[in-house]
Amino acid sequence: MTQVNPRVPSRTRALRAGASGFLLKDTPPNDLLSGIRVVAAGDALLAPSVTRQLIGEFVRRPDSDRPPPATLDVLTSREREVLTLVARGWSNAEIAERLYLSPATAKTHVGRLLTKLQARDRTQLVVIAYESGLVTPSGPGGLQ
Repeated sequence: MTQVNPRVPSRTRALRAGASGFLLKDTPPNDLLSGIRVVAAGDALLAPSVTRQLIGEFVRRPDSDRPPPATLDVLTSREREVLTLVARGWSNAEIAERLYLSPATAKTHVGRLLTKLQARDRTQLVVIAYESGLVTPSGPGGLQ
């Protein structure tokens, strides 16, 4: 999905409706084409400014308005660790390097997360990680 006038509520609705990517219309053409390829390959993509704004909107939302979090009880400690890194935007290769795994094993962990949490893609995993409280924003500039 691309937008000229980015608004957080419309992005939130789009993600809940199944959008797997978000780029702004001022994205350079080569980056836009790369983004389309990423989403077409089954991955998710969010422009950094979109990620920041979505996190800010989520944090400001009153608890009573938040949907019930997905249960993480079904996850192993390693899967929770992988989910945390996915929520921080790490690729499978980066996760593998950080956790001393093969890239194929990291990919398997992500696949199991998708299945266990009934998530369609990595974007939904990020949403679940935030909604469950597994990860929280640390304020401007990064994640805890």
